[in-house]
Amino acid sequence: MSPTKAGPLAVLFVVVTLVSWLLVRLVYTDLPVIPWTAIPMVLLLALGEVYTAWMTKARIARKPDTKPVEPLAVARLAALAKASAYVGAVFAGFFAGFALHTLSLLRAETPRSDFFVATGSSLSFIALVVAALFLEHACRVPKDSDRDGS
Repeated sequence: MSPTKAGPLAVLFVVVTLVSWLLVRLVYTDLPVIPWTAIPMVLLLALGEVYTAWMTKARIARKPDTKPVEPLAVARLAALAKASAYVGAVFAGFFAGFALHTLSLLRAETPRSDFFVATGSSLSFIALVVAALFLEHACRVPKDSDRDGS
């Protein structure tokens, strides 16, 4: 599995932002109010991935007071990180498109509330993408690893 590159994630973010902006323009009045609960949930997921990355990096480096990590567990964490990065980019783009549409409607109360919730949601998903990239980086085998098998 190759490392996730930032370029495809950025392209995905921009494309989804534009598509969601176009779709939201057409159906905004029929949509329900965006719940704010996604923001703390996604931030907790990002925090969990950062903590997991920090612990995994220490276990791979065999820092004192850490147990060695199983290779299959590291592969699963890398797959989780890759999936989180792509899903986070898609949802960040969706909420960014939503916020982009409501930016022109800030005088009304409901669109103003939707703008702040959509912006916060987009930023929290961007934090998830950054945490996922850090977790994926933490799952890499160090370049100066022991070759004698100890």
